[in-house]
Amino acid sequence: MDRREAIGIGVLGAMLAKETLAAEAPLPDGTLPSDSREIVNLWPGTPPGGAGVNLTLKITEGSPQPDLYHSRAVTGIQTPQLFVYRPAAPNGMGLLIIPGGGYAGEGMERGGTEIARRFTAANITCFILRYRLPGEGWANRADVPLQDAQRAMRLIRANAARYNVDPTRLAAIGFSAGGHVSASLAVGWDKKVYTNVDAADAIDAKPTVAGMMYPVITMGPGAHPGSLEKLLGPNPSPEQIAAYSCDRHVRADMPPSFLCLAMDDDIVPPRENGIAMFSALNAAKVPVEMHMFQQGGHGFSIRGTVGKPCAAWPDLFLTWAAVHGFTPRQV
Repeated sequence: MDRREAIGIGVLGAMLAKETLAAEAPLPDGTLPSDSREIVNLWPGTPPGGAGVNLTLKITEGSPQPDLYHSRAVTGIQTPQLFVYRPAAPNGMGLLIIPGGGYAGEGMERGGTEIARRFTAANITCFILRYRLPGEGWANRADVPLQDAQRAMRLIRANAARYNVDPTRLAAIGFSAGGHVSASLAVGWDKKVYTNVDAADAIDAKPTVAGMMYPVITMGPGAHPGSLEKLLGPNPSPEQIAAYSCDRHVRADMPPSFLCLAMDDDIVPPRENGIAMFSALNAAKVPVEMHMFQQGGHGFSIRGTVGKPCAAWPDLFLTWAAVHGFTPRQV
């Protein structure tokens, strides 16, 4: 570790320590005052496959010390949405952030607001995706997350001027099960998974670059059991397993891809997931970079990196992505 890395880790640790001195008090609905109030519904009316679905949004606090820091999860997602986080000086770059949670729920801080804060500080306009959970009663359950991710990319591009985003500089990054969504978008950005509802659906959904953080990739041997069951149900067929294992669908025209994971991840096995995806991308000659940290476990996001070399990942991602066009808009 050089001096700059040590300083960076120290600064990040100080920032997080300062944040945890007095965590925000939640509002009655479970949201926090700092949560974005610029919210965009993805679909006009009922989302695809939603006939008869009637869910109640639930926000659950998972932090053992909620007076110091929050770790919320959301379930009961009837209305998928984008939460817009605008930087003070937008540079034209946009980032779709896709939280994880094993397809059983979605993290709000980890893989969500922590990431938005970090990248808005780099003047990137961020959009946290609240996608529908496949096990909550939707028809064509396995396609629901990709439907929402495609629609999100298209809506951001359709309204790029409103968000001060260059549509050619729109990346996606996903975490854990959200990494499976990001990988699904990267391999299936043009896959027909829903019927067009308006003019936005004619717009390209391909990310400029795709990030996959400690991702769920396979639905076969080495799959994360919870993600597999929630996405495909209790008894998926071999055909379903193959169809939703992202490493089996890598294609040469995919966006450049970035993978980041930790060797000591005991939740989502690295070899069958992140490493398998890297190997498939490399074999297909898709521009790809992977960082495998010795320590970090699963779900390190931002808070879990303090004092560890994996704290470098956001800068590594941005430095790599710049080579592939994810750069500030030229004035």
